[in-house]
Amino acid sequence: MADTSKNTAKNTPYLFTKRRPHFQDKAKDLYHNLPKYSINYVKSLFPIATWIGRYNLTWLSGDMIAGFTAGAVVIPQGMAYAKVVGLGPEYGLYSSFVGVSLYFLFATSKDITIGPTAVMSLLLGQSINTIHKTSQAFTTVELATSFALFSGIFSLILGMLRLGIIVDFIPGPVIAGFTTGSALTIAIGQIAKLLGIKDIDSKEPAYLVLGKTLGALGRTKIDAVIGICSLVYLYFIKYGVRYAAKRWPRFERVFFFLGILRNISVVVLATLISYLINIGKKESSFGILKKVPSGFSHIGPASASIDMLQEIAAHLPIIILILILEHVALAKSFGRINNYKINPSQELIAIGATNAVGSFFGAYPATGSFSRTAIKSKSGVRTPLAGIFSGILVILALYVLTPAFYFIPDANLCAVIIHAVLDLLSGPSYIKQLWRIEFWDFSVFVVGVVFTFFFTVDIGILASTGLALVVLLLRLARPRFDALGRLPLDSKNNVQRYAYVPIGHPSFKSVTNPPDGVLVFRFDESLTYPNASYVDDQIVDYARKNTKSFFVQEKKKGDRPWNELEMSNDSDESNKLPKPRLHAVVFDFAAVSVIDSTGIQALLDTRKELNKYAGQPVEFHFANILDEDIEESLIAGGFDSLDSNSNISINSATDSGDTITAIERIPDEEIGVKEKESNSKVQKTKRFFHLTIDEAIEAAAGY
Repeated sequence: MADTSKNTAKNTPYLFTKRRPHFQDKAKDLYHNLPKYSINYVKSLFPIATWIGRYNLTWLSGDMIAGFTAGAVVIPQGMAYAKVVGLGPEYGLYSSFVGVSLYFLFATSKDITIGPTAVMSLLLGQSINTIHKTSQAFTTVELATSFALFSGIFSLILGMLRLGIIVDFIPGPVIAGFTTGSALTIAIGQIAKLLGIKDIDSKEPAYLVLGKTLGALGRTKIDAVIGICSLVYLYFIKYGVRYAAKRWPRFERVFFFLGILRNISVVVLATLISYLINIGKKESSFGILKKVPSGFSHIGPASASIDMLQEIAAHLPIIILILILEHVALAKSFGRINNYKINPSQELIAIGATNAVGSFFGAYPATGSFSRTAIKSKSGVRTPLAGIFSGILVILALYVLTPAFYFIPDANLCAVIIHAVLDLLSGPSYIKQLWRIEFWDFSVFVVGVVFTFFFTVDIGILASTGLALVVLLLRLARPRFDALGRLPLDSKNNVQRYAYVPIGHPSFKSVTNPPDGVLVFRFDESLTYPNASYVDDQIVDYARKNTKSFFVQEKKKGDRPWNELEMSNDSDESNKLPKPRLHAVVFDFAAVSVIDSTGIQALLDTRKELNKYAGQPVEFHFANILDEDIEESLIAGGFDSLDSNSNISINSATDSGDTITAIERIPDEEIGVKEKESNSKVQKTKRFFHLTIDEAIEAAAGY
């Protein structure tokens, strides 16, 4: 195979003799096979069809255990997170039920548990609070369910258009930043309720909530005992079962489930104590949930009016972004952990369908939950069908346990929230890693945390994403650009081999320059409009510093353009040093995946400037082109030959010693036809596209 490629390279001036199918070919194929592709597309919307026929008892047992375990966690968390939004606890259960019950139809992840999450609840609560500051046209419930409907519809559309790729545009530090900031904001917002302090709006920026809470510590009530004891219990069980599992590894599985059930067990214990204290009393001495409606009491369509859409339009994009981001990032993470791949676009369809349908049951926006997904994964889940068993527990809670919910202490649910969200904080090791790897990634993370803490989640996301975008554009606009030299390697079969490394790098002491008159450059980015002008300047500047000028002044000063700097050979001290005349430039395109029209134009401008500087046509050679589209673009730009528009007479200059003979400019129309034809034959037989840098240098140096 290698020999064939080599022979092909010798026999043709181009690297790619056969092209891959272009857009037109793919369009024709789609047209001719449209019925077949349409059927396959519809099937792909329901991945359950590919595995449900193989369902067995082993899978059933694993799904039942994992489903019931996750359900036991989603009930207290769902009720708690609904209170973060400003809704009754039953709305958290509505969101939990629809999410876990419908997801299996569209899922490509077996681990994900859809339901209320801390970040989404905080963002939704802050968005509704902002809307209510200017308008009271709709209630909190109406706004929440409409957010679920519209975010679900738009997510569904994005998924059906197979646009799951949008998640890749949000970098990890942005996610970690707003998640950490949100966790801090939620935890701080729950402290006042944990201590029984009233009249503090937890939806204000976190720094204000923290200041007001500290100023009101004198109003702490008996709720603090319940809240603090609940927190102590949760952390005691969390770390106690870890120690016990290491101490008695035979019972590791038992301790694992004891740890998972700590959320439901702390609610049961607190509720029991609350019931015993308040039985027979008209008023409780501490805050309790009181009546929770049984069943789906708020079932019905969400408002989809134009007025509603106008109210939520400003906040809807961020809601959709977090809805998608939390879910797909989580699904990808657990897919890697458990060795399977998810389909991001299909996951958009899953969360879109569950939220759109959920809005008819009174649900608010729900997405993938990290804690419940981790629990489900560790519990031995086998298929997405496990969500059905979680839904069964939620239904039981809605129809059977609501009388018991009456006595759940508010401080107890606050403890559950604080305990859950503190796990979302990025640890010191991650922050240290960001600092060591890339300063700008660390800065993006810090901006996300700070802006979320001092403003709101949506502002934190916009600020950190904006900074990440600016950094990305700067990297594209000012890529690392290296001039390469040759580092001798051990010879093999009496053939000297070279590695090509940056000239002047302190790690490489024995780097030699390429052959005289040849410059080698490597791009570390694609050559596109943001960086094209910069690359042009860098190449020309480097050539001016390292090669000798053969630029020729016009015979009359009046004929020279007013803005053209004088480049006198006598006044240029650098030209008195022994430098070669520029003959060829070699480009390493190994890192160039795209070149656009602006990039081609920049190379054309570069060639024109170098021709003028060298006083002769400069050859442009390209190595390591990995895509035929790039080669086609270069061919379209005329780089498969010398500059045919050059009006420099090569034969009229000599470069012996320091003397430079004047080079006259000859108009195109005065160049003889025979000379043009002769030059054309030479140009067509020379190769300018090469598989390796060595091959390119050999061609450029005329070896």
